[in-house]
Amino acid sequence: MSAKHTHCVAESAAKTFETQEQAASYDRWFHAKVQAALDDPGPGVPHDQVMADMRALIELKRNTHSAD
Repeated sequence: MSAKHTHCVAESAAKTFETQEQAASYDRWFHAKVQAALDDPGPGVPHDQVMADMRALIELKRNTHSAD
């Protein structure tokens, strides 16, 4: 992650959280998750598959809410 992007993430988090420590804690957690994903040697999921899965999930949620 570039330094510029890191700054933007931290700045955005600071606006979301009540304290700077909460923002810093989230920033550390976020960076750890991104690094873990980058380091994962397993096969990735193709973009088209992720999008199809998300469209199906959205449709399921819409249908569930419509039935209420």
